[in-house]
Amino acid sequence: MSTHFGVLGPVVAWTGAGAGVDLKGPRHREVLARLIAARGRVVPVERIVADLWESPPDGAVVAVRTFVAALRRALEPDRAPREPARLLVTDGPGYALRAGTDAVDAWRFAAAVEAVGGAAPAEALRLLDDALALWRGPAYADFAAAGWAAAERSRLTELRLTAVERRAETLLTLGRAADAVPDLDAHVAEHPWREDAWRLLVLALYRTGRQADALDVLRRARSLLGDQLGVDPGPRLRQLETDLLRQELPVDAVGQVWADAAAAYDQTVATGAPGRLESTVGLLRILALTGGRGLAAAQEQRVAAIAAAEQLGDPELTARVIGSYDVPGVWTRSDHPDRSALVVAAAERTLGALPPSAPPATRARLLATVAMESRGTRSPHPAEAAAEAESIARRSHDPALLAFALNARFLQTFQRAGLAPERDGVGAELVALSAAHGLSTFEILGRLVRMQAHAALGDFVAADEHAAAADDLARRHDRPLVDVLTRWYRALRLAAVGGADAAEEAEAAYRAAADRLEGAGMPGLERGLLPLAQLCLRVWHGRPLEFPDDTDWGPYAPWARPLLLLARGRRDDAAAALRRAPEPPRDLLFEASWCLTGRAALAVGDHGLVARARDALTPAAGELAGAGSGVLTAGPVAFHLAALDTGVSPRG
Repeated sequence: MSTHFGVLGPVVAWTGAGAGVDLKGPRHREVLARLIAARGRVVPVERIVADLWESPPDGAVVAVRTFVAALRRALEPDRAPREPARLLVTDGPGYALRAGTDAVDAWRFAAAVEAVGGAAPAEALRLLDDALALWRGPAYADFAAAGWAAAERSRLTELRLTAVERRAETLLTLGRAADAVPDLDAHVAEHPWREDAWRLLVLALYRTGRQADALDVLRRARSLLGDQLGVDPGPRLRQLETDLLRQELPVDAVGQVWADAAAAYDQTVATGAPGRLESTVGLLRILALTGGRGLAAAQEQRVAAIAAAEQLGDPELTARVIGSYDVPGVWTRSDHPDRSALVVAAAERTLGALPPSAPPATRARLLATVAMESRGTRSPHPAEAAAEAESIARRSHDPALLAFALNARFLQTFQRAGLAPERDGVGAELVALSAAHGLSTFEILGRLVRMQAHAALGDFVAADEHAAAADDLARRHDRPLVDVLTRWYRALRLAAVGGADAAEEAEAAYRAAADRLEGAGMPGLERGLLPLAQLCLRVWHGRPLEFPDDTDWGPYAPWARPLLLLARGRRDDAAAALRRAPEPPRDLLFEASWCLTGRAALAVGDHGLVARARDALTPAAGELAGAGSGVLTAGPVAFHLAALDTGVSPRG
């Protein structure tokens, strides 16, 4: 089991499964931290003794060896007695930590910042975001007073400050000056001696049309540098002030156009005008595609916009407000079920209130919305709504409407297991239609759908091609959420093709993908996905099902709990939990959930449920369980069917 280390904050270690490692006492942690700070080099025992104690006690060398022995037991619990240590090794006169670059957060951070130099701006921003997210507090926080840590703490702190400034500079390069301002403002307040940070803040303000604020910041920088540090601004900052006063700096064209257009809109369109609602939904649609806070805000404000439209009493306006939010959806669990229910109810009311003269396309968009927002339901109505929307769209010869309707149909193709080929057909039509008519967001959707379908079928050559095409489109059209999904796909691919030997590496890839998912604004995908992916992998390969008690299983708890109870020897409790668990929902994880359910039923002797699991899974006998999700797999469905058929739970 691989071990990971964190020093960008308090010193910690955790297993490949994500569980914390007990590092014993503070001296044990300090020895480990001292070896991490050496970055793989050997630290002589005498040097460790001198670093740990100002006045070393008698027996200090023996104590260090005792600390090392305890650390080895904690870090490599499966190592046999007298087997040489592989991680914390003895080398000549001392010890060294032989961990990979990815195993230590500080090493990963430094490598990511170094990689920024040769990256395109969008990739550089992603690298910097990922790198800065590793920080949990000051480096080596619990050894701030230790002399041995001073140089490394200083190096890492300086590298972090540089990374913050490079991120701001990258945002300016990408034309996102307004996004750079808040972090830079906080940065200069905390680190007023950073002249380059002041320069970047002035540029960011100026490029968003805030010339007066930019001048004010320049004056503040001059005052702080002079009063607190007793120095004059450097040549770059002085030249920037001269250029700003002469109006010789280029203003961010995008930011200026946005500011001018927004001002003109506010001046010409009345505050209560119905057209403002339609304009707002158009903006929310674009905001949703940015992910993170943008997606969360768009989902929240969409419900408010619909409610405001209904209050105006114009069904056709309400229909346009509801239907124009045609944000593609590839995941089958709603991020916010309560909000989705409100949208569906409003769409149904509006369908009933539309006059006969309303355009058919208006009705089709409402029907597609009903199907899009009714994910995972057992009712046949959403699928019928999707089919009617598709029929209207095909008659209308409106490519954008047809793409939206095809998305709705895709989200309703989970009536049973084994439908990956049908979904691939939907994805293929989406790709062809969107490529021909410049519908980039739906072309990305089509690629992701085909990536999922081919992964389910075990065709990773084709799945790789679609993942790469989706990433390329995302880079060209600034769609950051795509990288979240393709990163999960590549973790799944590693799990699927690497076999049992690559299980630990696959779990590490799942954790890295989960880190990228955090804050992406997709709680319907995020909660519980990492432990579920790990559980599926461990069940497939017969690995121990050890998870911390506080693991958040999210919506997947009912299908995970029986197996976890069995792993703890609580067979009766597992049987009771299995009886309480609902039937797996018909979604992208349908086959994986049934595999887990069937294995638990087999272990507790619930033959009726074993038979139901076998019947549910048989149509997908040639697929990889769960791989159609594009995020995880429990291995070949046939492998689990064999276990269910024979009544034997094989390992392999």
